[in-house]
Amino acid sequence: MSTATATFGRWLIFGPVHPRNRGLFIAICVFVAIFVVLDLITPGPISYFEISFLSAGTVTLALAAMGQTLVILTGGFDLSAGAVISLVNVVLATQMGDTPGEQILFSAVAIGLGALVGAVNGFFVAFLRLQSIVVTLATMFIIQGFTLLVLTKPGGTVPYTLTTFLTGDAIPNGLPAAIIVLVIALLIWLAIKRSRFGTAIYAIGSDEEAARANGIRVEWSKFFAYVAAGAFYGSAGLYISAMSGAGDPLVGNPMLLQIFAAVVLGGTLLGGGRGGCLGTVFAALTLTLIVNTLLILDVSAYYSTLVEGSILILAVLGATLGRASSVATYLRFLRVKLAALADHSAPSRLAGTDRRLAIAGFGGSDAPSAHDSAAHEPAGWLVRNRGTLTLVIPVYAFAVLVIIATAIVFHNELQAFTYINSVMVLVSFLAVLGLGQGAVILSGGLDLSVPWTIALAGIMLTGMASGSNADAVWAIPVVLAVGVAVGCFNGFGVVFLGLPPIVMTLAMNGILQTIALVYTGGTPGGWAPPAVRWFMTSDSAGLTPAAWFLIVFAVAATLLLSRTTFGRRIYAVGNSIRAARLSGVGTGATVIGVYMLSGLCSAIVGVMLTGFSSQAFLGMGDPYFLPSIAVVVVGGTLITGGRGHYVGILGGAILLTVLSTLLAGTTLPFATRDIIYGAVVLGAILVVRERST
Repeated sequence: MSTATATFGRWLIFGPVHPRNRGLFIAICVFVAIFVVLDLITPGPISYFEISFLSAGTVTLALAAMGQTLVILTGGFDLSAGAVISLVNVVLATQMGDTPGEQILFSAVAIGLGALVGAVNGFFVAFLRLQSIVVTLATMFIIQGFTLLVLTKPGGTVPYTLTTFLTGDAIPNGLPAAIIVLVIALLIWLAIKRSRFGTAIYAIGSDEEAARANGIRVEWSKFFAYVAAGAFYGSAGLYISAMSGAGDPLVGNPMLLQIFAAVVLGGTLLGGGRGGCLGTVFAALTLTLIVNTLLILDVSAYYSTLVEGSILILAVLGATLGRASSVATYLRFLRVKLAALADHSAPSRLAGTDRRLAIAGFGGSDAPSAHDSAAHEPAGWLVRNRGTLTLVIPVYAFAVLVIIATAIVFHNELQAFTYINSVMVLVSFLAVLGLGQGAVILSGGLDLSVPWTIALAGIMLTGMASGSNADAVWAIPVVLAVGVAVGCFNGFGVVFLGLPPIVMTLAMNGILQTIALVYTGGTPGGWAPPAVRWFMTSDSAGLTPAAWFLIVFAVAATLLLSRTTFGRRIYAVGNSIRAARLSGVGTGATVIGVYMLSGLCSAIVGVMLTGFSSQAFLGMGDPYFLPSIAVVVVGGTLITGGRGHYVGILGGAILLTVLSTLLAGTTLPFATRDIIYGAVVLGAILVVRERST
């Protein structure tokens, strides 16, 4: 008996702080601390109504984050969670009837619809072995398109009986129904965790190859993890429908940042293998408490995304700190370097590094080969660029087919010169974004902060210049410098803090949204300077100045990626960051450089869009979220980095632009553009994946 007591005592003291339980322990402690603070700042003790309100407000986030937890435990990411919630919401609001039978049926449909989306994601990720980030990003846009086809604006109704059943009291003034929902969800998680399926999820996240070697059916386990995650998203959509009582096609969009924050704050390790849904639920409760605390303190709702983004960054940073973390590694390296400089023993920069990288094939398809010679220039060029041509020619061929289709459909209304000029202006936006996002992807990263970098740049320009050319002289450089600074922060987080690019840039996107809202007070003002409007809309030597700019920019971008030291280092980092580091490449500086380039390109597009529309507005960069990635992937760039060419990216920009132009002239709903974009991205990564194997 004494032995058992001693064992329990040791667990009580050391168990919670064991690395396996540390995340859960921290999540519970943070929740308790915030709860105590909230209790202290409220006039009286926490009432039953406040507990009921807190639990009801947490369920949607908790259910969605539990689904995300399952995916992350396998080592993946799922960006489609918010879109699934929105789709389920509009389907229920427009289709569910008032009878109990219909409510039960459509509740099952909601969960099944989420599971179906999860099955699609799981098929591409598990069986076709595509990168989860890009697959779920593409399906996110496809789902958003279908959502807008069902309901274009808030409307519809959800039966009141369903609302009272899910959000009312299970026991009047004694037990909120929301707590019952959370308990049921946690019991389902407990059953999953204790099953062979749960063991497989943890094993795959810890070491996929080891799991396969031990007889675990990795593909099927991953597939069912995405299916289960989708079912949780569907449940979240069902609950938020009951909460709101109506449909909103955008209801799930703002939740993505919250979902990741809840997962990470709950102790689940990005990369998989450690964590669980109990910590996720406590983290969701904590985030809801923080929002309530801000409301009590009369802090503007504008700051919510700033808080969520900061929590996400701090939570990931806290979970990864240690001797093996990026911060510790760079500090040790800095200490050694400073000591070497002090005693004059630091080696000089290796000579010929870039030449060795080119010979090793890190310079891209255009990098000079060791066998180049002037005598064999034509044959050598074809040999060196065969891979690039194989990837680039199809995108231009499809673009030509779309242009021909456009000419056939609108032959009586289309003027060739006007069409070409208009297409070139519209292509310029994606061509500029393609350079920045393409450089990031070539290095093995991804920049999700593009939308609000664009918006902030435009808003700042109109706010500072106020329609004056004189003020634009200093306002435009300031705006571009802000874009570079945003990229620098992104790169710093990825390199020195060791944050995953998706986490750092997604959090930065939320932080930039707060900055834009606070800067404008929710209502942007001012006008674009006349010179910027002239650049985007006037006629100069037969073309709009922006069209001439596109030609110059495309040449400069091609040379930057294929003929400069910086470009060769990008390819080196994307192929193998370890090999690049051993070859003498400053990998940290290179990665920071590509994010700075992406921030600069986003800011340039913000300025251009402002001139094109004469003013700036909140969310003006949102339509470029997926296209900025799509042009890169469609142009033949490998999404995992190391292979691609700007000529292909430019072709992707042309293809998506002429496709959008064709669709805009038809009677198809605007939402079909998102569906087609998502389908094109999925098709493109399938083609690239097949050619890379």
